Formats: sequence, C-alpha cells, structure tokens
Amino acid sequence: MINDDVLLGLKKPARYTGGEWNSSNKDFEAAGITFALGFPDLYEVGMSNLGIRIIYSLLNALPDVVCERFFSPDLDCEALIRERGYPLATLESRRQLKEFDIVGLSLAYELCYTNVLALLDLGGIPFDAAQRDHTFPLIIGGGPCSLNPEPLCSFFDLFVIGEAEEVVLELMDVYRRRKAEYRAGRLSKQDLLSACAQLKGVYVPSLATQQTVQKRFIASMDAAHVPLDWLVPFIQIVHDRITVEVSRGCPNRCRFCQARNQYYPYRNRSLDTVITAAQETYRRTGYDEISLSGLSVSDYPGLKILLERLIDLFREKGVSVSLPSVKSKLMLGELSEVIARIKKTGLTFAPEAGTEQMRQRLAKDFDLEEFFVVLQQAYQAGYQHVKLYFMIGLPGETQADLDGIVELVHKVSDLRRSVCGRAAEVHISVNALIPKPHTAFQWMRMEDPETIRVKQEYLKDKLRARKFKLSFHHRQMSFLEGVFSRGDRALGAVVQAAYKKGCRFDGWQEHFVFERWMEAFSECGLQPQDYLRQRDLQEPLPWDFLDTGVPKELLLSEARKVL
Repeated sequence: MINDDVLLGLKKPARYTGGEWNSSNKDFEAAGITFALGFPDLYEVGMSNLGIRIIYSLLNALPDVVCERFFSPDLDCEALIRERGYPLATLESRRQLKEFDIVGLSLAYELCYTNVLALLDLGGIPFDAAQRDHTFPLIIGGGPCSLNPEPLCSFFDLFVIGEAEEVVLELMDVYRRRKAEYRAGRLSKQDLLSACAQLKGVYVPSLATQQTVQKRFIASMDAAHVPLDWLVPFIQIVHDRITVEVSRGCPNRCRFCQARNQYYPYRNRSLDTVITAAQETYRRTGYDEISLSGLSVSDYPGLKILLERLIDLFREKGVSVSLPSVKSKLMLGELSEVIARIKKTGLTFAPEAGTEQMRQRLAKDFDLEEFFVVLQQAYQAGYQHVKLYFMIGLPGETQADLDGIVELVHKVSDLRRSVCGRAAEVHISVNALIPKPHTAFQWMRMEDPETIRVKQEYLKDKLRARKFKLSFHHRQMSFLEGVFSRGDRALGAVVQAAYKKGCRFDGWQEHFVFERWMEAFSECGLQPQDYLRQRDLQEPLPWDFLDTGVPKELLLSEARKVL
C-alpha cells in the first residue's frame, strides 16, 4: 500500500485514495465473492464511464458480493509501484488484485490494450490465461471492444458479449455454486469455464465447442439497474456530472455506426423512471448538472415533456440540464423554446459528410435546409459557438466531398454574421472512417495514414483563412484502432511485444509512439495493413461467431448498396 507521504509526490494523488462520497465500504473478509472492477485508463476517464458505475452499483447491491475498483496508474505512479515493490491495489480495501475471486475489465477502446497488460503485470497476474490456475482470479472482459475480442483472447478467461447487467448476475450464481470446489482445486478451471459458457452472452476463447455466441441485452430499460448511489470524486473527472440514461440503441441506420448494432435493439426508459433517477441521484450527490444520455437523445419520445419537467424541478436548485449532440429537427417548433432554456454552452451537430450524395451513401439523416433554419433561430437566441463532426476516408470520396465540408463550415459561420453582425465560432472535428465489425462497412478497405494526411492538409489549407478551430484525430492512432478492431488472435503477440517496448496510454497523443508499434508488428512477422484491406463479401470474418441480433444478411444488403 502506498502511504500518504508518497502519494503527495504524485500527480493528482486523489486518483489513488478512494473513500469518495457514496463509495462502497463492505467487509472484504465476510464476502462470498470478491470482484475487482477495472478500467484500463486513468481514474478520471474510468470514473466517467457509465458502465463502470452500473456494474459497481449492481454488484455491491448483492449481499454476499464485494465489488471494488481499480484504474490504470499514471506513469509516475507505475514507476513508483515498480521501484518500491508496491502491489497494485483496489481503491476500497487496498487489496491486491490476485486476492480477488474475479477481475473484470471494461474494454472501451482498442488503444487501451497495452494498459490491460500493465494492470495484470502490476497485479502479479500472468498474461496467458492458460498459465493461470485456480489460485488466480478469473479474468473477465466486457464493453464495446468485446464485439471483436479475438486480439485479446489469450489474456482473458471469458468475455461478456453485450450488456452485462443480467449476465454478470448469472455469472455470480454460477461461481457461487462452484467456488468452494474450484478454489480448493477439486473442480478444474476448464470445467468452471464450461459452466459459464452455458450462459447466453458468455464467450470462452479456450472452448472450441462454442459455435455462435449471442449478444445479451436488457429487454426493458425500466427494469435495468440505475446507479443511484452515484460516486462523487475528489478531483474533476472528464464527465463531472450526473448522467441519466434515457435510451439504448438507435432508431437510425447509419451504415458506418457500430454503436447502433452494439446496443441494438432500440429501447427507451419511461419518463417517470428518468425523472425519479434524476431526482434521487441529485439528492445523493448535489451535482449542479444533469446530462441525458443515449445514442440519439433527439429521438426520445416525449422529450419536450421530459425537458420541461427537469428544468422546472431543478431551476431553483441551480442545476442545469444538458444534452449531447442533437438533430436539427429537435430544435424546430415547440421544442425550440424548451431548448432555448438550456444552458447555452454551444450546439453540436454531426453532418458526417460535406455533400448530400455522400450522406446518402452513409445513410445519414441530415436535412440541410432544416439545419440552417435551426441555426438561424439559435443565433437569434444568443448561441455563438457551433461544433461540427465530419469524417473523411469515406467510400467513393472525391475532392468535391472535401470541398463540401469547407463550404458547409463557411455557411455555418457566415449565417451568424447575417443575423447579428459577427461570424460564429465554429469548431470542426474531423475523423478518419474506421470500417468497424458488425457494420455494413466491415468489408471495406480503410484508407492508409498517408492518404488521410493529404486530405487533412487540404482541409487545413482551405479553412486557414478564418479563425476556425479545426481538429483531427491522430491518423496513426486511427490506423492502429482500425487494425485491432478488425483483428484476429495473432495480434495478441503484437500487444505483448508493444507492451514490453514501453507502450502505455496509446489513446493519449502525448504518450503514443507509433514506431514502437511498427517494431512490434515486424517482430511478430505481421503486416498491420493486411487487416485493413478490402475483404470479399463471402470471406469469413474473425468476429462472425458473434450474433449482435442484426442479421449478417442485412449488413450484406446494405454493403452492396455502397461497395
């Protein structure tokens, strides 16, 4: 355990202290099952993850289960742990990871994979699942990256595919009934994993008998667990507010969107349940902002009534209500008056492409005429800032599509000048398209970093004259994300080689070292670009054994309209 004097020498020592408001304080020794819940990134990122909060609250609601948290230590803390031989410990009881029955890791982003190995290493847990017997905890993975778990298969005992709320409770039942035999060595690990594999939504990589694994999802959002005991950190985190989930899934069918199929089908939480969750979470925390969460909050039925009630309930308490990016049509008609009452921090829209022809190829519903009517109303209501999201490297993209981005940005800025005499401040975020698994684009080639660089430079040159704030996602990071999202089991060796070269926090630009990754690929005899090639529509894909509920035939039909 790191003592307080040592902690004071670290950046943001409150990352490692625990004891936050509403954190669990259950008796570790008296627990029937102990569960260490981890996120392979910094505390302030992991504590902003809604999934972590849901599972933490859900498991600690079980009388015989203790669930405690751990996150990736920053580089200064990791160096200290290695130098002084401190064990990586959980925040609640300061127990080492290998003292727990189960270690669960949420895999939100492909570029956190070396951090996964760092956590296992610092916890004294062997990387290779085949080398871990009953004396080590079971290592479970879940989250968005489990839609293609193959690159991490050698490190994990099992994966939860889909929404974990129901699955994790069933896993606790399986483990509870067999724990005594297993921990005593009378039940083999493979037999325990075979029992777990009988559950829908559980994938055990070491079992050759599993053919198709069906994704799990909560049938009713009103029955889904709501983490009312919302933890309040001692330091500012990325999303430092109350988040209330209003829906899962999305009624739209953008061909590039993996999240839509990840959270399929589309489900809404009832208005009364949302209101109750907001009130109760506020009562237990005192936060001054409540954010509504969902892939497409704009499509939530009864949104006007919900916003009106929330605003009225929290106005006198000084609590603001915020929304993520919205559709233009949301701000037309009666809703425009309600939206105008929300804190004017800026508006966010996602046209995704610069031309209508390209938006049709993406199946992106974005009405330009409607959009500019909304913008004019917003500028008249006092909005000054607009953020726009675009993608490049799209199928069939031409210079005309890039010019369309430039033209649209200029029109957005100039419209405010015509309304109130000053141009709008426009923030433009441009990402390279990553053709992800379980989408209509999963067979498509991803453009190489050099081609993306040329397009980025073109946009920079065309948008340089104005004071636009233009940002690009790091093209080599996008390249690597594409490789691992579309990868197979051979990539596990690359992750391990990169980790040994010092790769950490690869999702952070200041830590990302592309050359180390290229060296790791070379040492493993693999060409990363092979994973980003165009694939034949009949070719077996590494993730084909996962059933998201969206038929592959439907994806093929959509792909044929574009490819």
